[in-house]
Amino acid sequence: MNDTSEDIRIAVILGTTRPGNYTSKAVALVVDELQANGIAVDTFDPAEMPLLSPGAVGDNLGPERLREMVKSASGVILSTPEYHGGISSTIKLVIENLGFPSVLAGKPVALLGVAAGRIGAIKSLEQLRSICSHVGSIVLPGPVSVAGVRQVFDEDGRCLDGEAEKQIRSVATKMVDYVRQSVCPAQCLEVLVRAS
Repeated sequence: MNDTSEDIRIAVILGTTRPGNYTSKAVALVVDELQANGIAVDTFDPAEMPLLSPGAVGDNLGPERLREMVKSASGVILSTPEYHGGISSTIKLVIENLGFPSVLAGKPVALLGVAAGRIGAIKSLEQLRSICSHVGSIVLPGPVSVAGVRQVFDEDGRCLDGEAEKQIRSVATKMVDYVRQSVCPAQCLEVLVRAS
């Protein structure tokens, strides 16, 4: 693998199914930043592709598609609103559907959280970081927490706060920088070692 943008694929996962949610507005900026830099993006919206509760059996293809998306990704961006001082049940269900051992193991993961309150999504991001580390992912430093999200976006999803937009877009750029600097060189080295 070279360190070109064409070789990088990022999975961006929405962590809520609430209609009209603000998390999807923030995720849209992350996706836009990735695509503007020529990065291939796969998005997962659990409202469009339902998941199964742990232990449930069914013919639902959502979990399989989610696992394949994450497995083939160079990196993963997880997003969550903060509900009642913690992560959403949806993002926890996403993680549960990634299997055991998790396909997140060994994957670089960047975190994005939004909340209506003044302190932002600090608590949910702490919990999400802990869970991702526990399943073996490489959680990138500098998760982005958007506080007062109802004032940051209008109803059409336009960001009204330039500094917040810059921070949200940085989730994408930090992920791509990490993949280019750490993942791509390691994969190139592995190819060279196997060839000799």
